[in-house]
Amino acid sequence: MPSASSPTASTRVPAALRRVVAWLPTDVDRRVRVFAWLSFVAEVLIIGTGGAVRLTGSGLGCPTWPKCTADSLVNTQEMGIHGVIEFGNRTLTGLVGILAIAVVVLVWRMRRERRVLFVLSLVVLVGIVAQAVVGGITVLTGLNPFIVGFHYVASVSLVAVCAAFLVRMNQPTGPRLLAVPRWFAGLVHATTGVLALTIVFGVLTTGAGPHSGDASAGRNGFDAEVLEHVHSWPGYALFALTLVVVAAAWRLRLPVRRWTLALLAVELVQIAVGLYQARNGLPEFAVGTHMVLAALAAATMTVVVLHLKQPATAERRDVGRETASVRG
Repeated sequence: MPSASSPTASTRVPAALRRVVAWLPTDVDRRVRVFAWLSFVAEVLIIGTGGAVRLTGSGLGCPTWPKCTADSLVNTQEMGIHGVIEFGNRTLTGLVGILAIAVVVLVWRMRRERRVLFVLSLVVLVGIVAQAVVGGITVLTGLNPFIVGFHYVASVSLVAVCAAFLVRMNQPTGPRLLAVPRWFAGLVHATTGVLALTIVFGVLTTGAGPHSGDASAGRNGFDAEVLEHVHSWPGYALFALTLVVVAAAWRLRLPVRRWTLALLAVELVQIAVGLYQARNGLPEFAVGTHMVLAALAAATMTVVVLHLKQPATAERRDVGRETASVRG
C-alpha cells in the first residue's frame, strides 16, 4: 500500500498536464508561426487534391463514407488509381485536422489576451470537421453538383480564415483604427463582394461543365457555355476595380499598397489561366490551377481587407478624437 507521501496516478497525471500547459506559448512565437503557415498551406493543398479527385473522375473512387468501401476503411487494389486518389484526399483531410488542432492548442494560453487568434483557430477546426461531413454527404448523394460546389466554397472560406490568422498573429493587440480613407475602404469591400460573386459563378460554371468527378454524376442543368460568359463579367469587373484600388493605394501611399499589387498579380495569372482553359477545351490541369488560384485570390483579398485598419497608437487615437470633434 503506497504511503501518503508517494505519488499516485491521480497526482502524476495533473503534474504532467501542468508541464504540457507550461510548455505552451503565452504569445506568438516560432511554434505558432510554423504551424499557422503549415495549416494555411494544407488548406490550399487540399483544394488542389480535391480538384484532382474531381478532374480525374475519382469522385466515387471510394464509393462509401466514412469507409472507403463497405468492408474496408482504406482503398483496395481492385479500386485502381481512382481509389488511390480519393483515399489520398481523405487522408489529407486528417492531416489538415491535426494541424488545426495543433494551432488551437498552441494559442490556448493566450486565448484571453489574443482572443481573435483563438476564435479564428476554432473556426478553422470546426470548419474542417464540418467539411468532412459535407464531403461524406457529397459521396452519399452521388456527387450532387450543388453540394460539391458548396464544399469548394467552404474550402475557399477556410483558406481565407487561415490567411486572417496569419495577418492577425503579426499584429499587436488593442484597438484598431481605419488607416485609409473611408471611400477607399468602401471600394475595397465592394471589390471583395465582386470577387465572391466571381467565385460563385465559377462554381456554377464548373458544375455545368464536363468535370463532374464521375461519369455517372449529374450536372446542375445550366448551360455551360452561357455560364462561361456570365462568369467572365464579374471577373472583368473585379479586374477593373482592382486596377482602381491599386492606382489609388499607390497614389495616396496607403499602407495596403503592396498587398494590392499582390492581389492584382494573382488576378492576372487567374485571368490568363481562365482564358487558356476556355479556349483549349477545359484541360484538367488548367481547371485545377484555376481552382487553387481562386482560393489564393480570396486569401490575398482577406489580407488587403485586414490591412485597412492599423493598431491605434496614442498619436493616432488623438488624431481620431480631434477628427471626431471637428465632425461633431
